[in-house]
Amino acid sequence: MAFAPPWPAVAIGCGRSAALFTRMLRGVANGRCHTVQILDPRIDPTHWDTVIAPRHDHLTGANVLQLLGSLNPVDDAWLEDGREAWPTLGDLPGPHVGVLLGGPRTGIRINEDYAQQLADRLLARQHKEGGSVMVLASRRTPAAVIAVFRRRMHGIPGLIWASPSDGSNPYPGVLGWADRLVVTPDSVNMLSEACAVGCAVQTWAPARLPSKIAYFHQSLRDAGLLHDLDNEPALPQPPLRETEAIAEALRQRIVAAQDA
Repeated sequence: MAFAPPWPAVAIGCGRSAALFTRMLRGVANGRCHTVQILDPRIDPTHWDTVIAPRHDHLTGANVLQLLGSLNPVDDAWLEDGREAWPTLGDLPGPHVGVLLGGPRTGIRINEDYAQQLADRLLARQHKEGGSVMVLASRRTPAAVIAVFRRRMHGIPGLIWASPSDGSNPYPGVLGWADRLVVTPDSVNMLSEACAVGCAVQTWAPARLPSKIAYFHQSLRDAGLLHDLDNEPALPQPPLRETEAIAEALRQRIVAAQDA
């Protein structure tokens, strides 16, 4: 696809690769394209008309819209669609515990040892209260971590999904049916989506987290949205759903710019 006119009225990019094109558009379109960049572009945000970034990026400016978590599609309709698409998950014994596994990143170890200790905690609670455990891996989850959960959760009501070889991804169904969600500490997106559900959300972080992700965790804790796995979670707060509010704020900025 050629980078050539006619230029759009609005251009939205996400991530560093897209930032190059949205930045260029603002110049070549002579101000007739409202350029929007999602996530910190790592350079002066005034190169865009609007930048949308999470608070833990500590990016400020008159054209910066901040949010606590990440933009995501989780709302009541999305969760209902998940339950309708995966009705058999509702037949599993309750409480339904969803486990979202990420992967290692700088300063965070998600390895076989971590998986063993996390499985110990999950199994101890399942033996105490019953219910089912629905484990979902991501593309970043190491094979050794997945192997631990396949072995340790054998015979426990629930499911383990790690790739298309396990069938269709039941992620929307797991979030839709979850009474409680346990999320590894590494992923802002997974934690944000879990907190958008409206059930209790827990994590287990046995070591000190890198500063940015630690700031994000603390912000969720301060809002009553995230709890330690080793503690009984408090009653869940209203779900964290920021996408609609950010979209409305962006719409207002675009309209104001067009009227100027």
